[in-house]
Amino acid sequence: MQYEIKWFQFVIDSIPSKFLTCCNADNKTPVELFIENHGELVSNGGEWLVKTSEAYSVVAGLIATVAFATSTAVPGGVKDNIGTPILENRIPFHLFAISSLIALCFSVTALVTFLSILTSRYKATDFGKDLPLKLLIGLTSLFFSIAAMLISFCSGHLFVINDKLKYVAYTVYAATCLPVTLFAVMQFPLYFDLLDSTFRKVPRRSYMA
Repeated sequence: MQYEIKWFQFVIDSIPSKFLTCCNADNKTPVELFIENHGELVSNGGEWLVKTSEAYSVVAGLIATVAFATSTAVPGGVKDNIGTPILENRIPFHLFAISSLIALCFSVTALVTFLSILTSRYKATDFGKDLPLKLLIGLTSLFFSIAAMLISFCSGHLFVINDKLKYVAYTVYAATCLPVTLFAVMQFPLYFDLLDSTFRKVPRRSYMA
């Protein structure tokens, strides 16, 4: 539908504006005819967007829940007399604190974006740029939140193991991150298709009417 709208806009830009108000034998303007002929495509696209946004909203909500609980936790506890973190001078602690906050911010952004898609009107013109751009922003935020959540988990877990088990833990971390990473990788075809369809321009005329 996005390409159809782009080509329709290309045709509109290529003809004199007076033709846009002309009606055919059925007393319909070009815009009305375009919307009528693409009604089924709009309906199918709307249903797909609803199902996709609902699925991604669940994932984003789960990540936001975990990230919120993680971002408010302090590994190792705090000093009783001043309340500062005991492990504040260690690099993994800074990595944990930053990544958990990033995961929370991006997961909430993804959740809000997908909810905005679910509450859209799904008009034909919305499929031109508005809805694809929202889906692209939501997916981007979701990918960043997944990556940040995994970094937060690995860096936070380093505090509960001793030096002798660190090399074993790295293998466990890789095995733990693998399913989530595969989920993100499986979404890449959709993500790159969205990038291509959103930012690719239809051929533009090289002359002035």
